[in-house]
Order: sequence, then C-alpha cells, then structure tokens
Amino acid sequence: MASSLFLGAAFLVFAARRGLTYLHIFQQEEYDGPRFLRWMAAARAIDKRATLPLLACWGAALAAPDATEWGAYAKWTAGLALLAVAAVEDNPLKAAKKKLVLTARVKRILSVALGLTALYAVALALCPAEPATLLPFWILGVQGLPLTLVAANASLAPVEARIQQGFWNEAHEKLLRLAPTVIAVTGSYGKTSVKHILAHVLGCYHPTLMTPGSINTPMGISRIIREKLTDAHRFFIAEMGAYGVGSIERLCRLAPPDFAIITNVGPAHYERFKDLATVVRAKFELAHATVARGGRVVLPAALLEHGHARDFAAANAGAVLLCAGADGGAGTDVAEPSVRVLEAGQDLSGIHARLLYQGQEYEVRAPIHGMHHVDNVALAFAAACGVGVEPQRVVSALRSLPQIAHRLEVKPQPDGSVLIDDAYNSNPSGFASALNLLDLYRKSGRRGVLVTPGMVELGTLHDSAHAELGARAVACADVLLAVAPARIPTLVDAFRAAAGPDQLVVECVDFTAARAWLAANIGPGDAVLLENDLPDLYEKKVRV
Repeated sequence: MASSLFLGAAFLVFAARRGLTYLHIFQQEEYDGPRFLRWMAAARAIDKRATLPLLACWGAALAAPDATEWGAYAKWTAGLALLAVAAVEDNPLKAAKKKLVLTARVKRILSVALGLTALYAVALALCPAEPATLLPFWILGVQGLPLTLVAANASLAPVEARIQQGFWNEAHEKLLRLAPTVIAVTGSYGKTSVKHILAHVLGCYHPTLMTPGSINTPMGISRIIREKLTDAHRFFIAEMGAYGVGSIERLCRLAPPDFAIITNVGPAHYERFKDLATVVRAKFELAHATVARGGRVVLPAALLEHGHARDFAAANAGAVLLCAGADGGAGTDVAEPSVRVLEAGQDLSGIHARLLYQGQEYEVRAPIHGMHHVDNVALAFAAACGVGVEPQRVVSALRSLPQIAHRLEVKPQPDGSVLIDDAYNSNPSGFASALNLLDLYRKSGRRGVLVTPGMVELGTLHDSAHAELGARAVACADVLLAVAPARIPTLVDAFRAAAGPDQLVVECVDFTAARAWLAANIGPGDAVLLENDLPDLYEKKVRV
C-alpha cells in the first residue's frame, strides 16, 4: 500500500508541474480546446520523458519472478521517475518568452484539472490489482493530462460565462452612463498602430482613453472600461479583434461605436478565416454597427475592390470617409475621397506626406518609420478631422508622435549599431515595409541584418508569402538570421537562391541562438531588423 500511495502522490506532483507546461500553451491558444489539441498533434507534444521510464517499470513488473515483491519495487521506481521528471520540468511562470499568467481563470482551470487527476490517481492507488496490470493506466494518465485541461475548461464554461457576463454588464452600463465618443478600430493589420496614432492626436487636445497594447477582446475591453474610463474622458478608442464571423458584432454590442475605422483587409489570420471574403464580412460588422447608430466610417479606398465593401460604401455614401492614394484606385468612383495622399516618402528621421483634405493641402511629418504608416496616418487624419479636430492641429500633433513600441521602432544602440524593432507582429505588407526601411539604412552605408522567424496564421499562403519575401529580402539585407528555419524553408531557400557571394544565411534554432550571433558579430556599422518574435508555441519545442 505504501508504494501505491507514493506512486499516486508522485503522479500528482508530476501532474501539477506538467499541467503548467500545457496550460502555458493552452493560454496562448486562448483556451480554445480544438486549437490546443491540434497544436499538440502538429507539435507531436506526446509525453516521452515520463512515459519511457514508466514503460521500463512496467516491463520489469511483467518479467518479475515474484509479482508482489518486484511489483512494489516497480511502483517505488515509477514514483521516483515521475518526481525526477517533475524536478527538471521547465517552469513557464519563469522560463518562457511570454510567461504563463496566473489569472483567476487559469487558477480555476488548473484546480479542476488537478481535481480530476487526483480522483484518477486515488482510484489507481487504492486498486488492489497487480502493478503489471495497473502501470499501463498510470501511463495513460500521463498521456491524458492535456485532455484534463480541455475537460476542465469545458466544465467551467457556464461559470466563466456568468463571470464574464457580469464584467460585460458592468462595463457596458458604465460606458453608456459616461457616454464618451466611442471610436472603434479594426482591420487585418495596422489597427493597433492607427489606434496609437489617433489616440496621440486626440489626446493632445482632449482627454482620451484607448485600449492599450493589442487588447481587443470583450474581456480586455471590459476591463479597461471598468478600471480606467472616467467622466473626464471625451473619447474612448477601442481596438476590436475578429476571431471569426460574429466577433466584432459582439464587441459592438459591448461598446456601441459612434465612429469606426477599418484599416485594411489582408491574409493575416487566414488560418482562422480560410478566405478573404470571410475576412471582409467579419471586419465590416463594425461598419454596419456604426452606421446603424448614425455614425461614420473611415475606409481606405483600396478596400472597395471587395464586393461587400463596395456595396456598403455605395449604400452609405454619406457616412463613409475614404482615404485614397494619388493614383485614385478602386472605390473613388463610388465616393470622392475625404483624404488623398498626393505624395509620400521617408528618410531616417521618419515619414512625410502631402495630404489633400477638403480642397486644401497639408504637409504632414511624423517621426515614425515605415511607408505603410503613411496609410495609417491618413486614416487617423481623416478620423481626427471627422470628430471635430481642426486639420492644422492634427498636423501639429503628428510632429510629436512617439514611436510605436515594437512596430518599426528605431533604437540606436550604445555600440553605434541601429536596431529596427518590428517584433510585435508581422504580415506580408508590414514585412515588406520593414525591408524597405532596412534598405534605407543599408543605402546610408550600414550593413543590413534581417532577423526573422517569419509570419504565422497565413494558412495555405504560408509558403508562397515567405518565398516572395525571401526573394525580396536579398535586395535589402546582407545577412539573414533565420530563426526556427524549419518552419520557413521557402523564405530561406528563396534568399539563398538569389543571394550574392558576400551575403550570408545563418540558421538559428531559436532567438537565444540569434541573440548570441548578434552579440558576437554586430558593430557600429550595422542596422539590424528584428522582424517578428514568435510566442513560445511557435518557436520553442515543448520538452515533454
């Protein structure tokens, strides 16, 4: 009995440590059970570290001449093996790029999962069957730990729904009571940047609150409203993320928008949406909700090449503010652009553009980098003017625009090199814009170094998009540091195929290896572009 209880206790210790490892991934997959299990299968995250010694103990128990005596030894040994594995298990609360956050929800999931595991362990420990019969069930328990998290999360769904509905109601009622002008921003990419630009411009003249970072979910937005919104705020800017058709519609019920911006539609998150038409439909839930309240919507003219967007603009011409480039482009036959970019460029001090608004030209400069930000600035310009800020005051505010953290953020280093930090996220358009900036530094006489693990959630476009950018990078980078190269072979192969004899490809298993190479090889004459930084579930092979 003592050996059985010891094995059961050791199993629970192991389950608690391993549970944190799986929870770390589960949290990054946004507690989506099917996505988590698909990741488990794709990453082949099947336990070996605990299973192999348990298999050895099982084999010893089967071969033992004295089942009772040797069976006890097998259970003691199996328990010690589980404790040893638990002792060397990585701790995602400390040893992770994006650490596990012990939210109240995580604690509830872990508690229920460990409760289920404890019931299983007690049943096995008290079972009078021989070890040779029971050890396979201990192995099954080890392999089934991820399923307990999914089951715990599913069982807690009604509880979570009640808790979240309470937060939702509190936030919604507070927002209606304080009644700031709600400006909602969505898009396949660029929404966080547009939000930051617009918040700076409005904040120069009126108390303005925005959802920080990339918070764009119902609970994230609810928390900001509940904790930060005051009656002093004139504007509330909310980023709205779409995780499927209906996501933004639900967010619009939480924070009914008076004004909306859709930045663009593109292949980001193709893995979730499967096709561009579905992306357009999901994003335009914001536009429909806004005009239903008598509000206005800022759109890039290029969006009107999509049928759904074009039909919306034609049906709601008086509520749509279009932003277009000098070439006109799709959609300008539907409505006259409110803002037209006549010309634009960038130098090492930032971007500049000449905008036409209501028949008058405005020279705009902003100390941020990346030509894609010209479109973001034009959208923010249209929105700021649309809610009543004088155009010249918008121009003045843009001159003091701070860099946007980890989005083409230029950081001169103490050793004289320059780091272009575009680590937050990546998409094909942003990646290309980042390469253009790296090329600008390269033309100023610096060596260009590209560090990237590539992009994620492109679905069927993964290989082709990376191949195109790999070929493009040859003209902008002298060195390619490919992080986790096995997931971006087409980018690496395209760069190699077009590279000259003086260009170098360095394959790095992870960012730790890339940082080591940079520390040993980067000097005053270098410009380093850090293009994307993957969360642990994409870059790091989970050690189980």
